[in-house]
Amino acid sequence: MEANDWLHAIEKKLNLLQCNDQEKVAFATHQLQGPASAWWDNHMATRPPGTEVTWAEFCRNFRKAQVPDGVVAQKKREFQALHQGNRTVTEYLHEFNRLARYASEDVRTDAEKQEKFLAGLDDELTNQLISGGYADFEKLVDKAIHQEDQCNKMDRKRKAAQFRSNQGSHPRPRFTPRQQSGPTTMIVRQHRPFNSSSFHQGASGSQNHHGGQPNRRAAPRPPITPAQSAPSAQAKKETGTKPGSCFNCGELGHFADKCPKPRRVGPRFVQARDNHASAEEARAAPEVVLGTFSVNSVPATVLFDSGATHSFISKKFVGMHGLRKEKLSTPMRVHTPGNSSTSVSYSPSVLIEIQISPFLANLILLESKDLDVILGMDWLTKFKGVIDCANRTVTLTNEKGETVVYMSPVSPKQRISLNQIEVENPVTTEQKGLQKLEDIPIVCEYPEVFLEDLTTMPPKRELEFRIDLAPGTAPIYKKPYRMATNKLAQVKKQVDEQLQKGYIRPSTLPWGAPVIFVEKKDKTKRMCVDYRALNEVTIKNKYPLPRIDDLFDQLKGAKVFSKIDLRSGYHQLRIREEDIPKTAFTTRYGLYECTVMSFRLTNAPAFFMNLMNKVFMEFLDKFVVVFIDDILIYSKSEEEHERHLHLVLEKLQEHQLYAKFSKCDFWLLEVKFLGHVITAQCVAIDPSNVESVTKWTPPKTVSQIRSFLGLAGYYRRFIENFSRIARPMTQLLKKNEKFKWTAECDQSFEKLKKKLVTAPVLILPDQTKDFQVYYDASRHGLGCVLMQEGRVVAYASRQLRPHEGNYPTHDLELAAVVHALKIWRHYLIGNRCEVYTDHKSLKYIFTQLDLNLRQRRWLELIKDYDMSIHYHPGKANVVADALSRKSYCNALCTEGMCKELQQELEHLNLGLVEYGYVAVLEARPTLVDQVRAAQVNDPEIAELKKNMRVGKAQDFHEDEHGTIWFGERLCVPDDKELKDLILTEAHQTQYSIHPGSTKMYQDLKEKFCAYHIYGEEIGRAVPDKDHVSAWGERQLFGTEVLTEAEEKVRTVRERLRIAQSRQKSYADNRRRELTFEAGDYMYLRVTPLRGVHRFQTKGKLAPRFVGPYKILERRGEVAYQLELPSNMIGIHDVFHVSQLKKCLRVLEEQADSEHIDIQEDLTYVEKPVRILETSERRTRNKVTRFCRVQWSHHSDE
Repeated sequence: MEANDWLHAIEKKLNLLQCNDQEKVAFATHQLQGPASAWWDNHMATRPPGTEVTWAEFCRNFRKAQVPDGVVAQKKREFQALHQGNRTVTEYLHEFNRLARYASEDVRTDAEKQEKFLAGLDDELTNQLISGGYADFEKLVDKAIHQEDQCNKMDRKRKAAQFRSNQGSHPRPRFTPRQQSGPTTMIVRQHRPFNSSSFHQGASGSQNHHGGQPNRRAAPRPPITPAQSAPSAQAKKETGTKPGSCFNCGELGHFADKCPKPRRVGPRFVQARDNHASAEEARAAPEVVLGTFSVNSVPATVLFDSGATHSFISKKFVGMHGLRKEKLSTPMRVHTPGNSSTSVSYSPSVLIEIQISPFLANLILLESKDLDVILGMDWLTKFKGVIDCANRTVTLTNEKGETVVYMSPVSPKQRISLNQIEVENPVTTEQKGLQKLEDIPIVCEYPEVFLEDLTTMPPKRELEFRIDLAPGTAPIYKKPYRMATNKLAQVKKQVDEQLQKGYIRPSTLPWGAPVIFVEKKDKTKRMCVDYRALNEVTIKNKYPLPRIDDLFDQLKGAKVFSKIDLRSGYHQLRIREEDIPKTAFTTRYGLYECTVMSFRLTNAPAFFMNLMNKVFMEFLDKFVVVFIDDILIYSKSEEEHERHLHLVLEKLQEHQLYAKFSKCDFWLLEVKFLGHVITAQCVAIDPSNVESVTKWTPPKTVSQIRSFLGLAGYYRRFIENFSRIARPMTQLLKKNEKFKWTAECDQSFEKLKKKLVTAPVLILPDQTKDFQVYYDASRHGLGCVLMQEGRVVAYASRQLRPHEGNYPTHDLELAAVVHALKIWRHYLIGNRCEVYTDHKSLKYIFTQLDLNLRQRRWLELIKDYDMSIHYHPGKANVVADALSRKSYCNALCTEGMCKELQQELEHLNLGLVEYGYVAVLEARPTLVDQVRAAQVNDPEIAELKKNMRVGKAQDFHEDEHGTIWFGERLCVPDDKELKDLILTEAHQTQYSIHPGSTKMYQDLKEKFCAYHIYGEEIGRAVPDKDHVSAWGERQLFGTEVLTEAEEKVRTVRERLRIAQSRQKSYADNRRRELTFEAGDYMYLRVTPLRGVHRFQTKGKLAPRFVGPYKILERRGEVAYQLELPSNMIGIHDVFHVSQLKKCLRVLEEQADSEHIDIQEDLTYVEKPVRILETSERRTRNKVTRFCRVQWSHHSDE
C-alpha cells in the first residue's frame, strides 16, 4: 500500500473512533514498521524532550518524508496520461479516483472532471457518450457503465451466432493452407513497414476508365500496418484452428474477451515518415522530383519522395477545394524533419493526372506549407515508380500497363550556373593554386605571419575582451538544440580541435548557451554559439566603428593595393579570466567555456576594432585602412607600396597577429574591399554582392522590407534618386501603417534592384580641388549631385518631411542647398564650392535684406562654407532635376516583357496539363475560402468547437468542410484584415451600393456572423445604439463571465473613490473656512464695465471693492446680510461669502460709493469723460493719432 493511501485509511479509522490528537499520533506511530518506524524514531530524537506532536504536524512531516515531491509529480503525470485501455469502466473509474488526488487542479470543477474522464475512455465509448449532456459526474459514469454493458451483450450475441453457424457447417477449416514455391508476398512485406497494396487497393480497383473519374463509393479505409496488427490469430485460422476456439490462444471453452492469455496490444499509432515539409527544401534534395499536376481537376504542387513511407495531401488544399475526408481506422504519427504530428483522416480516391494518364491515390491529411501533395513509397510501389535522380525523371506504370515518364523542368538559369561552376571554378582554383607565398615579393620574407593554422593560445595583450553585465544578472542557461547526425559529428570534431588549441575548456559553472552552425563563404560550416540571451543583459560597448564612405575617401591617388585578412581574427584576442565562465556553451558532449573571443558576442566587433586601431594607429589615414579584421594597404607607387608592406607585416609580426594567406591579395591595381571595387580612379559596386540583392523575392512583411532597404541602402551613394525610387516601400515602414504590397511597391522593388545592377562608377574625391553641387527641389523630394571636374563623386536624395510640404518655393530650394552642405560637409568645408540652381532668385540670398527666421538660421550655416550660388537653367540641370522630380513612368516599355514573364514562370516549376474540359471549370467565392482558412487557426473558433462538442453552443453547426456557421450565417473570426476585406467588398466593388450604415449592416448580417464589424466600422455613426454583443447572439457559458465583470466594476468603483478622495485632500490643503460675526465690517466686490477697450488697455486702478458695510446678521452657512446705503436700495442685501472681504483698517478709509452707479448685479459702467492730451506718430506712409482720455470715476491724474 502507498504511504499516502495508508495515512488516508488510518485517519478514517481514527475519526470513526473519535480519537483526540494525542491518541491519533500514538496509534498511527504504533502501526509504523521498517524504514517508516526508523524515520519516526529519528524524528522524535531530534525534537526537544517534553514537546508533544499534534496530528496535523504528524501528517505534514509524514507526507514530507514518505511521499516526496517527485512521487507526487509522477502520479500527476500518470493521471494526465490515464486511458482506459483493457480495463472495464469500473476499473478505470477506480484508477481515475485514485490518481485524481494528485492532480486536484486539473479536476477542480465537475465539468473538468467529466471532460478528463471522457478523454480517457475507449474511443468507441467516447463517441457514444460525447453527444449527450450530463448533470453531474456520477450520471456520466452510470451512462458509461450502462453503455459498456450493452456493447458486451451485443458482442456475446454476435459470437454466439457465429459459433452456431460454424457448428452447422462442414467440419473442415474454411481456409486451407496452400503450398507455395518461391518468394511470397509476406517476404516482400517484411522489407516494407507499410501495406501499400491494401491502402491503395480501393483507389485502384474503383477506377472508372470512362472519362477517368473515380468511383468514390468504393474506397476502404487504410488498415493498420502488419507491424502493428496481431498476426497470431490470423495465422492460427489459416492453419486450421478448431471452430469455436478462442481467437487469441486457440483453445476451447472460452472466448477472446475472457481469455486468460490476452494478446499483447500493439502501439496506438501507425508510424510514418516524411522528409520534406516545404518546396524550397525539396528542390535542393537529389532524391525527389517536383512538379505541377492536375489533382481532382485543380492544379497542385506534387512531390515524388522516395524517402516518405506514405502519401500525403495538404489540409489547406483539402479544405479550399472541398475534397472528401474519411477517418483512419488507426491514428498515424507522421515524423517530419524536426517535428512530428498526428493524422486521423485521409482523402480517398484522389485523381492525379500525370502526362494525360490518370492515377488514383488515398492521401493522408498533413499540415504542409507550400506542398499540396506528397507521393511516397506506398504509391510509388503500387505504380512501379522509378526515380532517376540524375535526370530528375519519374517513370510510372498505370493500370493499363502503359509506361508514363515525367521529367522535372530545370530552369535555364540553373543550367547556366551549373556550367559556369563546372568551367570557371577549375580555372580560379588553378590560378589560386599557382599563387605561392615564396613567389610574392616582400610577403615571402614574413612566412611566420601566414601560418597554416593557429595551434596555440594567443599571447597576453594589453587589451582583453570583457563582458560587463547589467547589475543583478543571474547566470543564464539554455538547453542545447537538437541536431542531425552529420552536424553532431561536426560539433565533436570542432570541439576536439578547439580543446587541443586551448580555445575552450571544460566548465562546471551554471552558464550555458546552445550551439548553432553558420555557413562561411567557402561553404564550410563554422560552429557558433547562440549568445542572444547573454547579449541582452550585456552592457554595450560604444567604441565606434569607422564609416565605410570615410574609409574610401582616403584612397584618392592610390594606384597599388594589398589586402590582408586575419586568420580567425576573433580567436587572436583573449577573454578576461573572470568573464570566461559567461561564455560557456552546451553540447551533447559536455559543457565548455571559451578562453578566446567567440563569434556572436555583442561587443566583439568593438573590442577587435579597438585592438586593430591601437596596433596600426601610426599608419591610419596614411597608407592603411582597417575595418575589424580586414586590412587594406594603399600606395601611390610600387616603391612606396614595398615600404608600406614591410611596415604593416612587421607590425603584425611584432604583435603576433596572423593572416590567412588564401584570403589575402597583394600588388593589385584593382581590389575588392568591403563590398566595393576600388581602382586608382574610381570606386564601384562589387557585382557579386549586388547579385544577392537581385535574387530577393518581393517582401511579405515590414521586417523583410527593412532588411532589403538596409542592404540596398548600403550602396545608396551610387544610386540616382534612391529615396524617390524607394518611397512606396518606405511608406510601409511608418508607425501604424497597414502592410499592403501594391503594384507601385512592386515596381519600386524591381526598379531598385535594376538600379543596383546598373549603378554608375564614381570617382574618388580629391580634397585639393574645387567641388560643384547641382541640386533641385520639388514637392516630391530633394536631390543633389556632388561633382568634381565634370565627374560624379556621389548622389544624395531624401523625401520631404511632412511639415516641409508647406514651405514656399524659395525656402524649399534653400532647404535643398542646406541638405547638400550638411551631408557632404566633410568634403566641402575648407574647399571652394560652386552651387548651381534653377531657381534664379536664390542667387541673391546673400544680399537680400528681408529674411524670415528660417532663412536667417540657414544663412548662418551657409556662411561657414566658401561657396557661391549660380543660376543654372532648368533645361540644363538635368541630373539634379531627375533626382527630385523625374517621372519614371516614361521609362516603362513593353520590350522584354516576354522574357521577364518567362523568368517568372521558371520559378513556378509548372507542369503541363495538356487536356482540359470546360465542364470541370468552377467559379468559387474566394472570400468564403479566406474565411474558412482564417477559422482554422482562430482561438475563439477553436473554443467554440470545443463547446459544440459538449453540447453547449447549440445554435452553431459545422459543415463537411469543418467550417462553423451560426444558422445560415458564416462565422467570421476576429481578424482585422479579413473584416476590412469584407467591408471593402461591400462598399467599393463596382456592383455594390450603399443604402446607409444600418441597411448595409443588416445586409452583411444575413451572410456573416462577426461580433465586431458593426461596433468598429459602422456603429460610430449611431452612438446611441447598443453594441451587437448585447443583442443576445453571443452566448455566455457558465457564471465565470458575470463574476469577472462584477470584479472589474468593483475595481473601477474603488479606484474612482480613491482618486476622488486624493483630489479632495489636495483641495482641502489650500482652503480654510471663512466665518464672520455680526458687527464686522466687510468690503463688497464690484466689477467695472467699459464699452470698448482701446489699445488693449484695461482699468487696473478701477475700484474692485466698495464699502465697508456692517454685517447685520448671518444667513445660513455661507451668506451674510449687510447694511447698505440708501443709494444701493435696489440691490439685495444678502451676499455670498465669496463676494465679501473683511475690512481690517479704520472706518474713515472708505471707498466712496456715492458717485458710483452700482447695478443690481454688482457691476458699474465706466465711460470716457474728456480728452486730456493728444499726440501724433508719423511713419513712412501714414500718421497715427493718440489721445489721453479721462474715464468716469477717475481723476485726471
